[in-house]
Amino acid sequence: MRRTLIALGCLMLAGPALAQSVGEKTGVNSALGIAPSTEDFVKQVAISDMFELQSNQLGEQKGNAQEKTFAAQMVKDHTKTSSELKSMVESGKVKATLPTALDSAHQSKLDKLKAANGKEFSDDFSDMQVSAHKDAVSLFERYAKGGENPALKDWAGKTLPALQHHLDMAQNLDKAK
Repeated sequence: MRRTLIALGCLMLAGPALAQSVGEKTGVNSALGIAPSTEDFVKQVAISDMFELQSNQLGEQKGNAQEKTFAAQMVKDHTKTSSELKSMVESGKVKATLPTALDSAHQSKLDKLKAANGKEFSDDFSDMQVSAHKDAVSLFERYAKGGENPALKDWAGKTLPALQHHLDMAQNLDKAK
């Protein structure tokens, strides 16, 4: 127990320094409330948008009426954010590389949705939407507060209210099941 406390104390003291070299994927940045690097932010946003687009296209096809309405809004909004992010990277305002495919974690979630139908689809879809939007809100909040690129930081702050609204909508889907 004592060793755990000592290790935790050291991690908390060293956390900000270590987090700069630890990728966003480990969850350390999120747990410590530290802004991701610009490269990590861009990568995570792009993957999140790809997942949102592909999972909500499935929602438009397989979902119930409420899920189809939600999915149509998500496709519209995440197409917009993807386009804005791509524009910032291509214009040189943001120095980062956009991924071209989902990571394995998001791909396996998408594969699960593709295989599901009916109530199973609805349960998985709403759970994944709540989780994805909680992650997105955390990511955007942290970058808006402490991000290193001024243009991207401003964009994150302006995009955050829409993501918070998406989270509310996803939680309402979750309650309806």
